[in-house]
Amino acid sequence: MASENPKKSQLYTRTGDRGESSLYNGERRLKTDRIFEALGAVDELNSSIGMAHHYCKKAGNGLEDQLIEIQCNLQDIGSNIATPRHDASETQLRNTLFDEGHVEKLEGWIDTLDSQLPPLRNFILPSGGESSIFLHQSRSICRRAERTTIPVVEANDADESVLKYLNRLSDYLFAAARFAAKHEGLEENVYKKAKSGREASVQTRVL
Repeated sequence: MASENPKKSQLYTRTGDRGESSLYNGERRLKTDRIFEALGAVDELNSSIGMAHHYCKKAGNGLEDQLIEIQCNLQDIGSNIATPRHDASETQLRNTLFDEGHVEKLEGWIDTLDSQLPPLRNFILPSGGESSIFLHQSRSICRRAERTTIPVVEANDADESVLKYLNRLSDYLFAAARFAAKHEGLEENVYKKAKSGREASVQTRVL
């Protein structure tokens, strides 16, 4: 039976009830600040990738470990964004540094996945089964996370390596989505632009 007088949970602090929150360096800013906009987008991206991971693991397509590593990197990106580079201690900067080697690793994964896929000559619509669709959704959210992070980097509040990673991550998620569809033998929808006398349409293609 639950206690009648449970100990106060640490999940809430009440310190943000006036619309402000603290950064890693102790600075308080409005939750509408560009830093929290970027943090929210990265957090949403991480949640979406968590869903994609669930379906990739269910399908056994081999992307699970990469997605977990990406989720961990997104946590580190959040720490970097939450520590304004121009107003943090050396220890704080060192603890939240985001290594650009993560970008190179993503590029290697992209090369491996893309080498197993047929070349693209048309736009494709998000399709190809549950794993693929959630990876496409994550790609779209990643683009927004990148856009919200640009002004943060421009203001010297986050490292450029963070922006490079998010830019490359959307490419990875696109390649991973197509790979997931191919692994399951499912169709992707190829977009056919409308022409005179013919409406826009899709052509299904098994990868």
